[in-house]
Amino acid sequence: MSDDERGLVLFLGDSVTAGGSWAERLPDERTDNRGVNGDTTDGVLERLDDIVQAAPDVIVLLIGTNDFGNHRKSAEHVVRNVETILVTLRRELPGVRLLLVSVLPRQAEYAPRIEEANRHLRQFVATCHAQYLDVWPALADGDHLAAQFTDDGLHLTDEGYRAYTAELVPALERLRGLPPMSRPITAIELDEASA
Repeated sequence: MSDDERGLVLFLGDSVTAGGSWAERLPDERTDNRGVNGDTTDGVLERLDDIVQAAPDVIVLLIGTNDFGNHRKSAEHVVRNVETILVTLRRELPGVRLLLVSVLPRQAEYAPRIEEANRHLRQFVATCHAQYLDVWPALADGDHLAAQFTDDGLHLTDEGYRAYTAELVPALERLRGLPPMSRPITAIELDEASA
């Protein structure tokens, strides 16, 4: 598939997204990095109009860790806001492919709330025809972000981004293999797929 045929992949989130250098890490993709340092689920909700205006084909959403860290919000707050973000994006961009990335591990003290939020979000995504990418197994050492992937217990190092990208690339390929949500799969396509 040529670059012209590939749709725009928009990365939405906080500093982990902002620091991703997605154009370099994913050279075969057309990317738009909408990560904002320090952002929270409330912040993403406030800027959804700009995301809708960009009309991407794929949205990769990674948000929530700052709600827990800087703002001491509950898992319920994060879950409710992420659900609202996903439902709004589905309503405003019915054909977009949505990939929700689990809230990443960080220092151990945050693990119970993060794990609770991730558990609820994993169950919710199908409701709005989104996919869920659980990166916790690839990045965690028990209840915290593995030391080889971080210098401060929160942000990813280059090695951390490599581990994250190794999970992200196959997830994007699987996502593209699914039909857009704005049209049903036809019987002809099903016949061709089984041939």
